[in-house]
Amino acid sequence: MLKQLFQKNLGTLIAMALLAVGPVLISSTVAVLLYQYQAILQQLTLGQMVLYFMVVSFTMAFALTPTTFVALVTGFYLGWHGFPGVVISYGVASLIGYGLAQVIDHGKLLRFISHFEKAAAVMEELKHQSWSLIILTRISPVLPFALMTFVLAMMKVEKRKFFLASIVGMLPRTLFFFWLGTQAQDIIALLQNPNTGKSGQILIITLILVSLLGLYVLFNRALKKALTKRVAGKI
Repeated sequence: MLKQLFQKNLGTLIAMALLAVGPVLISSTVAVLLYQYQAILQQLTLGQMVLYFMVVSFTMAFALTPTTFVALVTGFYLGWHGFPGVVISYGVASLIGYGLAQVIDHGKLLRFISHFEKAAAVMEELKHQSWSLIILTRISPVLPFALMTFVLAMMKVEKRKFFLASIVGMLPRTLFFFWLGTQAQDIIALLQNPNTGKSGQILIITLILVSLLGLYVLFNRALKKALTKRVAGKI
C-alpha cells in the first residue's frame, strides 16, 4: 500500500513536504532582508501597498512566508490601516494554493484513497462538513497554512466555501499577531521572539486546543456516519 502511495503520488507528497517546511526555512532570510531595507516599507503609497499585498499573497500560497510572519510584519510597518489588506491577502493566497494543488495533484490522491472503502467514505463525510473542517484547520497557529490549503484542495471542497471559511478561521489569530506587530519596537526581535505574554500564550493554547478537539470530534463523527451508512447498505 505504501509503495503504491509513493509511486502514484510522489509529486503530491513532495509538494506537501515542501509546503510544510518551506515557511520556516525561508522566513529567517526574509526577516534579515526586511531589516536591511525596512525604509522601503515605512512609507508606502496606496499603489505600493496593493503591490505588497499581492506579493505576500503569492509568498504565503507558495509557502515562502508563514501567515504569522506576514501578520507581524504588516502590523509593525503598516499599522491597522493595513489589516484589511492582510485579511484579503489570506483569502487570495488560499485560492492560489487551491489552484496550485489542483494542478499538481489532478485528483490522484483521491483516486488512490477510493481503493480503500472506509477511508473514502470518511473523506466524503468530511466534505459534507467542509465549513467546520476548514475553520478548524485555519484557526490553529501551528498547522501550516500552505500545507492545509493543499490538503483541503485535494479533498475538492467547494471553492467559494473554502475562500470564506479560510478568512473566518484565520481571523482570531490574525488579529492577535497583527496587534502584536503594532506594539513592537524592533522587527528582528519581534520575529525571533514574539513576546505574547501570559494572556497571549493562553489565547494561542486555546486556539490550538479548539482546533485539535474540534478536528477530533469532526473526524470521529465522520467515521461513525461512514460506518453507519456502510452497515445500512449491507442490510
